[in-house]
Amino acid sequence: MASTVPVRPGYGQLLRTPGAWTFLLPGFAARQPFAMLTIGIVLLVQHTTGSYGSAGAVAAVSGVSMALFAPQSGRLADRFGQRTVLLPGVLVHAVSVGALTALALAHAPLWALFAAAVPTGASIPQIGPMVRARWAALLGPAPGRPASPLMATAAAFESVTDEFTFVLGPVLTTALCTGVHPAAGLVTEATLTLLGGALFAARRSTEPAPHSPTADSAPRTSALAVPGVRVLAVTFLGIGAVFGGMQVSLTAFAEEIGHPGVNGLLYGVFASGNMLAGIVCGAVAWKRGPRRRLVVGYAALTLTASALWAVHSAPLMAGLGFLVGLSVAPALISGYTLVDALVPASARTEAFTWLTGSVALGQAAAVTVAGRLADERGASSGFVVPLVATVLALATLLILRSRLLPTASARAVARGIGHREPVTVD
Repeated sequence: MASTVPVRPGYGQLLRTPGAWTFLLPGFAARQPFAMLTIGIVLLVQHTTGSYGSAGAVAAVSGVSMALFAPQSGRLADRFGQRTVLLPGVLVHAVSVGALTALALAHAPLWALFAAAVPTGASIPQIGPMVRARWAALLGPAPGRPASPLMATAAAFESVTDEFTFVLGPVLTTALCTGVHPAAGLVTEATLTLLGGALFAARRSTEPAPHSPTADSAPRTSALAVPGVRVLAVTFLGIGAVFGGMQVSLTAFAEEIGHPGVNGLLYGVFASGNMLAGIVCGAVAWKRGPRRRLVVGYAALTLTASALWAVHSAPLMAGLGFLVGLSVAPALISGYTLVDALVPASARTEAFTWLTGSVALGQAAAVTVAGRLADERGASSGFVVPLVATVLALATLLILRSRLLPTASARAVARGIGHREPVTVD
């Protein structure tokens, strides 16, 4: 009897994919740096220096370093394999975080903290892109095998997982830094990275095969050579600015209202909105393509972020932050889904790391600017950063959205690649 493909494959079916749990569980622990590192640096350095500006600057250096090195890490993983890149990376990261922590506690000069922040950010393991690449290897098209409709569900699931780390990570880091020791958040982050990364690297059975130059018939090109990837990278800068601006500004906001411990809760509410939207996005059979969903989701993100600066009470901030979070996930999921249609498998991990690197770069810039504004003008001015960034990114997206359409050959490969709409990405 011929098997039929379900119209709306769900998360339960996705998680029954053979081998999925072997990389999902260790990957969840190893992807914590993206959620814990920035807030951990901000809380520790602000404690030792008394300045949000200095704390934001150190966190920004680590974010810029990640943004610059992440695509190179993704390219090396595509070429030589994830394990080869990951194992030395997590070791370097653990040592670098330890050095940064020790220097901060010793009240070292700011330049020394900057120097330690560079390898700290550069060595952040790119677990999220690696997990997405593993899903693509398991579910994507292959010789003699069509792509699974579960690919879109996997994209949504990864967004939910990312946002769950942003629910758990800031709350855990804030609780550790305020309730145990100012350095406890970074120590925990380094430990989870080392153990989770080593276990993730050990799962060889689901690791995508390396795409070496001798194995490829076509010359290798950077994923950034694809025009659509460049547009998505700019778009994701704005999303990163939302994350960075919210982290610093919510910390300053909680201090201003006299309840510093509520910072983690407020950020958790924001991230929980993102997570809830991600769950819904993965459960809906969309009639519109990811390109149009990206535009709509980004417009909603810009609209909700525009009111953050005017809020002065914790309940209202929690409610509006939740709405901002609801708007982030559709944009993220649509962007990651478009990568499958725009980029060949040989450069997919690199493409994903360009997007996560853009988020990190936007986050770094927002942390720096919002930190300075919070120091000089108060928390409300820090919330202007997400507004300006999303307005600029939305304008870029609207002007260049035609570049998010795949070429004729890519469109043929993309049929059934996991979009709910099987033919078009519009």
